[in-house]
Amino acid sequence: MTVPQAETEGVDSRSLHERIAADLRDDIMTGELAPGASLPSTARLKERFDASNATVQKALQLLKEESLVVGRAGASVTVREHRQRTVSPAALPTADRWLTEAAKHGTHARSVLRDVAEVRPPADVRSAFGLSADGAALLRSQILLIDDEPAELVDCYYPLDIARGTALMERRRIKGGAPALLAELGRPARRSVDRVSARIPTQEQYRALHLTSSTPVLRTLRVVQGDGGRPVEVTVMVKAGHLYELQYEFEA
Repeated sequence: MTVPQAETEGVDSRSLHERIAADLRDDIMTGELAPGASLPSTARLKERFDASNATVQKALQLLKEESLVVGRAGASVTVREHRQRTVSPAALPTADRWLTEAAKHGTHARSVLRDVAEVRPPADVRSAFGLSADGAALLRSQILLIDDEPAELVDCYYPLDIARGTALMERRRIKGGAPALLAELGRPARRSVDRVSARIPTQEQYRALHLTSSTPVLRTLRVVQGDGGRPVEVTVMVKAGHLYELQYEFEA
């Protein structure tokens, strides 16, 4: 039996200006509207979406708040340069590599250390470490910025028996990065496993990444295994979903 199309498709309950912004956002992210290109005129958008002038302006304001487009009074709205970035997780395993790669593309990238503390990690981090419900780990939290705009939250967790008495516990940048220090401690990284999911941002993520209500995030849970498969680091990375796409390569 053929199921009618209406029964297989959900109803889009978003307001019209959110739906307009979603379609334009997709045009930008797929390259249909390239960096520097002008968006269609308000008149054309009104006709395309059967919308009022006020509704179109609300949609454009959403895209401006997401820093996807820029516009001034009396001038056309244009796609902002260098917004969407393609990242290859396997090629950028650490924040330091991420910063180096960003610099190659002509952007100023830096990281800010937010916190270093013994904490009770999220449940999936505890599970990766094999911790009990009230188990603790060391957290080193930082935010990565591109051209002084927040781009990614990075929370790195370490087993306390590895971290205690080392520079991991100190509230400062680690020379050479944590992977180099772990190798010096006889805990070199041998294998990493990523789990990526799209989420609605938490309140903290919303504030820290300067998001808008319509913006999802990409959350990556990375388990870094050492000798014998023991996790020596678990990292939670959260990116603004409209600014990134992930690229994976496979041998045929």
